[in-house]
Amino acid sequence: MARSAPAPSRRKTADGKSAAERPGGRASSRSSGSVTLSDVAKLAGVSPITVSRVLNRPELVTQNTIDVVREAIARTGYVPNLLAGGLASKRSRLVAAIVPTIASSMFAETVEALTDKLGESGYQVLLGLSGYPAIREDGLLDAILGRRPDGILLTGIMHSPATRQRLLAAGIPVVEIWDYTPTPIDTLVGFSHEKAGDAVARHLLGKGRRRLAVVGADDDRAILRRNGFRAALAGQGITDVPAVTVPAPGTLRTGRDGMARLLDGGARPDAVFCSSDIVAQGVLAEAQSRGISVPGDLAVMGFGDLDFAAYTFPALSTVRIDRRAMGRIAAETMLARMEDRGDIERVIDIGFEVIERAST
Repeated sequence: MARSAPAPSRRKTADGKSAAERPGGRASSRSSGSVTLSDVAKLAGVSPITVSRVLNRPELVTQNTIDVVREAIARTGYVPNLLAGGLASKRSRLVAAIVPTIASSMFAETVEALTDKLGESGYQVLLGLSGYPAIREDGLLDAILGRRPDGILLTGIMHSPATRQRLLAAGIPVVEIWDYTPTPIDTLVGFSHEKAGDAVARHLLGKGRRRLAVVGADDDRAILRRNGFRAALAGQGITDVPAVTVPAPGTLRTGRDGMARLLDGGARPDAVFCSSDIVAQGVLAEAQSRGISVPGDLAVMGFGDLDFAAYTFPALSTVRIDRRAMGRIAAETMLARMEDRGDIERVIDIGFEVIERAST
């Protein structure tokens, strides 16, 4: 196998310092001006290796040392050459996260919690948006794998055969979130959407509702919830369940339009299960515009328990997912995999909770 020559910044000069450690060295001038890692170490009163550990392995040093070194970095304006550090350690200190969208807090809170937890261990998150459906996932993975991340987080479990094969061949730790399967690519932190749909059906049946309908987006996870909802109703002898599908991600407008299509098509439901709280907000608006009393004539159920759900009129019943816990646990699982710990739980079900409010 051919071997590349040592990088110029690693060669020692007559005074025993590498080019990267000399104020006038080539690597120093290109990556951080005239400020070097040794300059930061002198200002912080620690050794250069300690500064390196703060940058690359913060879990090995105390929080006080981290604070002192980071203050010195801020004062000097030092910019570390993370590429060189990655080549030396065979780690990029990057974790790639692919989510459908960050337009709502549904996924944004999970990404924030993931980023915060990984940041505590010196990792940065490279974010990619796959869209609905996940048409960009394969292309994103091509670009991401070329940058050799230390781990990859994927939303959902529905991936192309090419994606699964590529990830298995890469040997990189993978965490799938926002879904459930006993056979993930590597590890999984999520919950069963079918069970969530089942729980909503049982909640509405328990309220005496018998004419049920669905207004939902066309993404994979919303369809799984709809299937679980319909299966639970079928078990109780209710098979006529009208459904209107709207483009993902659902919006207030498409929720309102979906409810209008449902009613204009002749359906007269006494309960509607929506694929998200935003869609449910549109359903509430359309019902109220037509003089339909909620919850008297119609019960409305959302999904996600977004920030506004408790403040709609009437307050929206929904399904709560601990999105921040999902991100934090996914980060902990990722860290455990990257450190080759032997006691890793491959599948973690974080569950969900049906939240009853005035709309049902």
